[in-house]
Amino acid sequence: MIKDHSKRYHALTLSMRELGLKIPEVMSGFSALHKASITDGALSAKTKELIALGIAITVRCDGCIAYHVHDALSSGATSQEILETIGVAVLMGGGPAVVYGSEAMEALEQFIVLEKNETTVQ
Repeated sequence: MIKDHSKRYHALTLSMRELGLKIPEVMSGFSALHKASITDGALSAKTKELIALGIAITVRCDGCIAYHVHDALSSGATSQEILETIGVAVLMGGGPAVVYGSEAMEALEQFIVLEKNETTVQ
C-alpha cells in the first residue's frame, strides 16, 4: 500500500471544516457549488462523481482522487465503472494519468475493504 486513502479522505474532511471556520464565505460558496454540481440532473450524481474522478486523475490531485473514489462508491458506482473511468483518464492524461490512475485503483480497493469490514461488523 502506497497511501492510506481512507485516512487522506478523513484528514481532508477535517482540514476543510477548519478552513470553513477561517474563511466561511469562500467555503460556503464552494460547498454550495459542490452540492449544485453533483446533484442528480440530466446526469446522475454517480456519473458526475465518475467525471470528477477522471478529472482528478488527469490533473494529478491526490486528495481529489480519495474524495471522488469514495463519493463515487457512495453514489452507487461499481468497481468496474470506476476502473473504466480510470481507463478514460489514462487515455486523456497519458503516462502521468497511469500513475494517478494506479492510485485511484488503490483507493478503490481500500474503500471496498473498509466497506466490507463495516458491513460485517454490524
